[in-house]
Amino acid sequence: MCSSKTSNSMLSAITRTTIRKNAVAIINLISNALTHSLQSGTPHHHGMGALRLPSLTSLSSAAAAAAPRYYFYRQLCLPFRSVSAAKFSVQSSTFEKELEPTSQKPRLQPKKDRVITPRSQDFNAWYLDIIANAELADYGPVRGTMVIRPYGYAIWEAIQDYLNVKFKETGHSNMYFPQFIPYSFIEKEASHVEGFSPELALVTVGGGKELEEKLVVRPTSETIVNHMFTQWIHSYRDLPLMINQWANVTRWEMRTKPFVRTLEFLWQEGHTAHASPEEAEKEALQMIDVYKNFAYEQAAIPVVVGRKSKVETFAGASKTYTIEAMMGDRKALQAGTSHNLGQNFSRAFGTQFMDENGERQHAWQTSWAISTRFIGGIIMTHGDDAGLMLPPNLAPIQVIVVPIWKKADDKAGVLDAASSVKETLQAAGIRVKCDDAEQRTPGWKFNFWEMKGVPLRIEIGPRDVSNRSVVVCRRDIPGKQGKVFGISMESSTLVAYVKGKLDEVQSSLLESAKSFRDGNIVDVTSYSELKEAIAQGKWARGPWSASDNEEMKVKEETGATIRCFPFEQPEGAKKCLMTGNPADEVAIFAKSY
Repeated sequence: MCSSKTSNSMLSAITRTTIRKNAVAIINLISNALTHSLQSGTPHHHGMGALRLPSLTSLSSAAAAAAPRYYFYRQLCLPFRSVSAAKFSVQSSTFEKELEPTSQKPRLQPKKDRVITPRSQDFNAWYLDIIANAELADYGPVRGTMVIRPYGYAIWEAIQDYLNVKFKETGHSNMYFPQFIPYSFIEKEASHVEGFSPELALVTVGGGKELEEKLVVRPTSETIVNHMFTQWIHSYRDLPLMINQWANVTRWEMRTKPFVRTLEFLWQEGHTAHASPEEAEKEALQMIDVYKNFAYEQAAIPVVVGRKSKVETFAGASKTYTIEAMMGDRKALQAGTSHNLGQNFSRAFGTQFMDENGERQHAWQTSWAISTRFIGGIIMTHGDDAGLMLPPNLAPIQVIVVPIWKKADDKAGVLDAASSVKETLQAAGIRVKCDDAEQRTPGWKFNFWEMKGVPLRIEIGPRDVSNRSVVVCRRDIPGKQGKVFGISMESSTLVAYVKGKLDEVQSSLLESAKSFRDGNIVDVTSYSELKEAIAQGKWARGPWSASDNEEMKVKEETGATIRCFPFEQPEGAKKCLMTGNPADEVAIFAKSY
């Protein structure tokens, strides 16, 4: 039997050995993780999970185990596809277990096994992965809200820049209305309150006191606009009154999806008042045409333009016109609407004017809007397994310049050439960025900027500097097919070439989306054919003159709705696919967001 002194000495030695083993294990863990991070080019930004050291509890339990286990709190977000997230996840014998989920709000981040889930595997997961990795948005602390990050907001700014010009060209002025609306305003137009009631957010307490009247957080502004119009419109000389506001709106959605459907979103809403129904109709059609042109020319999305059915018409409108876009999963996205409100709101609010004959008339009105949901439409129309793919006309960065060198002697010359190319393109009005960060490899940069959807990449290495040329790569054509060598650095030549390529990418994206859309619209002549087309995930186009109840039957049985009666209609006699009765128009049915 050992003496007390000997026993304590042995225990001390065992403890020191255990501590040394655990210390070495921790050092090895940190060293391996940091080495892997540096080799793979893992980004050091707040989208990345933090490495957690073992707690005292895990150390004590590890002392009793043959091989200690260490933990990651969160999977690392690797924004490139050449090294998958699985390669730095908890799969080896060293990293066997993750922490249990916490109460913290989940982040928009890639799946554990890949950076970007393939579109064909899980379209929704793919969409969320792109939003996370391209740094477009993140979840807000309130369920159903989102934080739009700088890159995502830059796309919204590009949308604003184009539309603002068009609004002013068509005689509209920007202004702003309050976000809080008296609840009594909403109640004045019966169909309006019925349509929006489930989505309203109400304020009942202010300054610590119960409010005398509930306030609605703006879901849309027709009511408060009319309240003000009654004070500004008195005579036909005050008409037309045409305004627009850029604002946020709140609708209490139960099922949300970033950009596509959130509690709060950004939009523009136009409101106009006119002296005749003809003027109001002309205005409503003019603005849906502005939206159509924007979709085609800027977003490269070939929308279908048409009129909504009575069932799908905006609450309080006489007619609703829409642009409907086909997403990559073949669901429809209502991308913009223009409403002919008739006299519904002007009668409810008493918005009247004295006409040229000295008689009191109610104004004829319109409203129209596009929102940040259009960003979701761009992602789902053009993106691929490599990430985002942005149309050049809306891309925050149109060209990324990547300098490449290995030898220290080549560095200065390559960087000077890259800087010169950037300045040349910038002077020509091209949105360009030079990625000269030395912490990342060229390959990492290629994949990162592809994932961000930048339309063109310019590569410059020592040989290019010697030849006074660059390599130009297209985002929409992967691999060597999209890469062109030997483009001269001479200013006029380079600028002309780059502008030409940006135009080609813009056109190519539109044509690709148009081909996809047209290949997934099926002409049907019977309800059975409609159901078959919808079951295949396609859009069904067929003659329709059936009732609202029969329209609802289609929705209940297939999940599809009438997206619109397209403006472009086939000629000849038609019979309703549901009833067999004569039909004047064809309608498009589809499942939608």
